[in-house]
Amino acid sequence: MKKFIFDVDGTLTPSRQKIDTEFGKFFFDFCCNNHVYLVTGSDKDKTIEQVGTVIYNLARKAYNCSGSDVYEKGKNVYTSDWTLPSQAREYLENEIKASDFPLRTGLHIEERPGMVNFSIVGRNATIGERKLYVEYDTQHNERNNIAKVFMSKFPEIQAVVGGETGIDIFPKGNDKSQIVRDFDPNDELHFFGDRMDPAGNDYPLKKIILDNDLGICYNVRDYEHTWELLKQYD
Repeated sequence: MKKFIFDVDGTLTPSRQKIDTEFGKFFFDFCCNNHVYLVTGSDKDKTIEQVGTVIYNLARKAYNCSGSDVYEKGKNVYTSDWTLPSQAREYLENEIKASDFPLRTGLHIEERPGMVNFSIVGRNATIGERKLYVEYDTQHNERNNIAKVFMSKFPEIQAVVGGETGIDIFPKGNDKSQIVRDFDPNDELHFFGDRMDPAGNDYPLKKIILDNDLGICYNVRDYEHTWELLKQYD
């Protein structure tokens, strides 16, 4: 049976923004006619802000926080109790101070079930401020560098680039690939994500799907690319 798994930011919606109205109508119909699953680094409330309650609840399961906080028709079925060690927190706080990027908007270390999202510019940044950081990060490769050093200091913890401005941090192995445990080996998985590069937070799920011949992965540019690909299933 075909099972469709979707990242949210950059795949179903512009990063941190609401789903496009016309695409939302199309995706509603798609959810009604197919087995759809969501997997995102964001928490439940932020995901609902982006895709809406109806689509969120139409998904067979919503794997929030990269699968560490799982919902089925809006009801919680699993939550990890992991918290960030104090030494790792201290390292991240020092990185906030050390960065040459000039803006700080607050909420730089956001606690989520089973994980932390880290952002130099901060989760409170406006779209314009986020764009400035994207330009800075593209030039300086800051997030990849921070993640690489972080994992060398804390080898039991993973740090992967996610979305436009953040780094997702969680216990080693508790990345998006952990959701595969919920699928039957005979299922044909079709995974759509925008960060399937080795440093991206969609990569672990892509790797386990391809390495074990579980299905197909689509590295999309944006929600319009996702829309274009889904039309082949109409």
